[in-house]
Amino acid sequence: MALLNRLGRRVALGAAAASIALGLAMSEAAAQERVRWGVPIAFGSNLTALGDTLPWVADRLRAMSGGRIDLRVQEPGTVIPALGVFDAVSEGKVDAGYTWMGYEIGKVPASALFGATPFGMEAIEFSAWYWFHGGKDLLMKIYERHNVVPIFCGAISPEGAGWFRAQITSLDQVRGLRFRAAGLGGRIWERVGASVQLIPGPELYQALERGVLDGTEFSLPTVDEQLGFQRVAKFLHLPGWHQPTTNQFLYVNKAVWDKLQDTTKAMIETACQAGVAYAIARAEALQGAVLNRFREQGVTVAQLPEDVLKRLQQATKEVLDEQAARDADFKTVLDSMRRFQAEHQPWKHLGYLPRNWPATQ
Repeated sequence: MALLNRLGRRVALGAAAASIALGLAMSEAAAQERVRWGVPIAFGSNLTALGDTLPWVADRLRAMSGGRIDLRVQEPGTVIPALGVFDAVSEGKVDAGYTWMGYEIGKVPASALFGATPFGMEAIEFSAWYWFHGGKDLLMKIYERHNVVPIFCGAISPEGAGWFRAQITSLDQVRGLRFRAAGLGGRIWERVGASVQLIPGPELYQALERGVLDGTEFSLPTVDEQLGFQRVAKFLHLPGWHQPTTNQFLYVNKAVWDKLQDTTKAMIETACQAGVAYAIARAEALQGAVLNRFREQGVTVAQLPEDVLKRLQQATKEVLDEQAARDADFKTVLDSMRRFQAEHQPWKHLGYLPRNWPATQ
């Protein structure tokens, strides 16, 4: 009987210890703060790989945090203008927002290099430079002055060079062309003679249809298909020289970010890093099929002539060097990018099969 009593006491003590441990674990879980942000996005969540990345990231965060981190996506124009995410976050009008980095080029010239550098790095290269060659540190220092914490949170494959009413065979056709372009790409089109306008995505179909524009660039072929460009312009030119990658960022107001627990920050940053991989893979998965559909619908899909690309590349160097001479941050970022590209070039050239190498059948 005494032995049974002793065993009973041990079982009771063990159960009590387990109960205390469970209580502590539950207490620690309960200590995870709640985050409820309305997050305006610059592109509609229906746009494949461009607008649906942040919703995916938000879903992952809800799953990881048991619903305690809840980023509530707000469609473009419902809370703030589609192109106004940076200003709204910087001024504290919203806690966070999601956008292509570069619309704020007028206030932060270096932003355009992070969003997309013409004739620059592709998505994987940019990711390598950003995370492992100092890009992130440079960006954080620049945006801290604007009360914004930028988190790399999406990257996609090259855009189309543009949709046109007539096939581009020489730069003579570009002079006076009414063309929609953004960021540094827009400045380069202007340098070679185009009349450039910046118009939000949802308005582009109508602008093409009514003849307000002679051509436009916007995004991936899949996104362009969703916007219907193939119905009003029958020539799609590639490659996306102006945006070899399109990089999107989650902007968080610095005062809001600084108040977060380290565990919360880590989950948001990790989910965004996963979002980069998700968006790259999703973008790459879908473009071949849509180019085939365009051809079936009577669209001519063609590369820009080599002489046109060479002139655009020359204009790119002129524009980038001029901007670097005007803005110290721009120069610092551009120099860093160019150093990495020079170091990486032998591997890029020799480490991969040539792009025109036939696939094994």
